[in-house]
Amino acid sequence: MSKPFDELRERLLRAGVAPKHVRRYLNELADHFNDLRAEEERAGRSPTDAESAAFARLGGMDDLACAMIAERQFQSPFRSFCVRAPWAVFGVAPVILLALGYLVACSILASGWLIFLPGSETPFVRVDGLAAAYFTAGRTLYRWAPVLVGWTITLVVARQRLKLIWPAVGLLLITWIGATAQIQASRSVTTSASIPAGFGHVSMTLASASSSQPMTPSLLHAFMILALTIVPYFVWKLRSAYPHST
Repeated sequence: MSKPFDELRERLLRAGVAPKHVRRYLNELADHFNDLRAEEERAGRSPTDAESAAFARLGGMDDLACAMIAERQFQSPFRSFCVRAPWAVFGVAPVILLALGYLVACSILASGWLIFLPGSETPFVRVDGLAAAYFTAGRTLYRWAPVLVGWTITLVVARQRLKLIWPAVGLLLITWIGATAQIQASRSVTTSASIPAGFGHVSMTLASASSSQPMTPSLLHAFMILALTIVPYFVWKLRSAYPHST
C-alpha cells in the first residue's frame, strides 16, 4: 500500500498542496482503503486479491490527485504558504531569522563584556574558564547562524518539493549577509544623559566592496556558507534517488 500512496504524496506536494493537508488527505484515503479491503476479505477474497480490489474501488492515482489539486486551486487554504508567498518565506523570513540570531550573538558579547571584562577596552581578548565558554557560545552562534538559516530553507524545500528559484534567492541573500557581517565593539568617549562615558557598545555592520576590508576572505567565507547550507538538499536528493540503499 505504501508505494502508491507515496507516489500520490509526491504529486500533491509538487502541485503546491500544503503538507498538513496532504497528510490529512492520505490518512483519510488510508482509512477508506482499509475499510474497502476488509469488505473484500469478508466477501471471500484472498488478502492479495482484496487489496487489489480495494485499490480499484478507491480510484486511480490520477483521479485521487486531481481531486485534491482541484480543491487547492479554488481554495487558497489548501495551498502551501511557500507557494502563495515565496518572497516572504524565502526572502523576508530568512533575513529576520538571521537578524535575530545576530542579535542574540551581540547580546552575549555585550553582556559577557560587562560581566567578565568590565575594565577592558575591548571584549576581544583572551579569557579562560566560564568567560571563555560564555564568549564561545556567542561566537559559535554568530558564525553558524547563516548556516542554520540556510539549512532551514533547504529542509523546507525538501519537505514541500518546491522549485529552487526563490529558495536560491534566499540562500544567496543569507550567504551575502553572513559573509559580510562584522561585529564591532567600542566604548563611548562622550558623556550624555542616556549613554555614560566608558559605556561598552556592540554593533554590527555589513562590509562592502568599497570598505577597507579585503574581499578575498569574504568570498571564501561566502563559499563555505553556501557549501554548508546546501548539504541537506543533496543528502535528501541522494536518499530520494536511492531510498533502499540504507
